[in-house]
Amino acid sequence: MADNNTIARPYARAIFEIANDAGTLTDWSASLAIAGQLLGDRNLVEYLGDPELSDERRFEFLSGLFDKAGSPLLAGDDKNGSNFLKLLIENDRAGVLPEISAHFEALKAEVENSVDAVVTSAVALSKEQLDEIATSLKKRLGREVRITTEIDETLIGGAVIRAGDVVIDGSLRARLNGLANALTK
Repeated sequence: MADNNTIARPYARAIFEIANDAGTLTDWSASLAIAGQLLGDRNLVEYLGDPELSDERRFEFLSGLFDKAGSPLLAGDDKNGSNFLKLLIENDRAGVLPEISAHFEALKAEVENSVDAVVTSAVALSKEQLDEIATSLKKRLGREVRITTEIDETLIGGAVIRAGDVVIDGSLRARLNGLANALTK
């Protein structure tokens, strides 16, 4: 069976091209993020996989769910959104919406020449520290950087930065592991 990322990539590319041509990247980004979060729930995906449900019923259910969650493009308010959702349902691909959303965001970031970075630290970082990290990443990557933060107390100190394919592990835990490896050789 194919990996969800492999399945999602062509759908993300197709809807990205439609959204880019229409100038609705931001709207699609928001709608797909909501849909991806909702369909990240295994119980919902299992419910949609019930063979007793018709494609029409799946569409009505998901349209209503997306409408209540604030995803108008996939709630039937947009012809492209309705057609996209129907296509996913007909091909039993609604469950890959989280991956479609992620691939869409990567394509959007590429066009906008930006990158999302996640900074994981043992304690909350100050605005000045985050600004310094953003400036350094922008210089290193040559792209605008959007930072989100996470706290992981097991790091002990330092930080781990993930920006696209780049991972910078400046955590104290990594340094201690490196020291332990060097001592055992």
